[in-house]
Amino acid sequence: MQQPDLSHARWRKSSLSGSGPSCVEVAFVDDAVAVRDTKDREGGTLVFPRDEWTAFIGDIKSGGLDGLS
Repeated sequence: MQQPDLSHARWRKSSLSGSGPSCVEVAFVDDAVAVRDTKDREGGTLVFPRDEWTAFIGDIKSGGLDGLS
């Protein structure tokens, strides 16, 4: 997957992050989803194809990842 241009990405902080130390932001760019650490925005970005992100979120919502550590 080619790295999307994130220079104009609209980052959204997770509503579940609150103000604690484990905060993430996501940006939907073209056919990709980018994820970064809110408190270390220059520390790197993970980029996933949108269909893989959708499957991941579906697994979370269905409890398919419960018990993994």
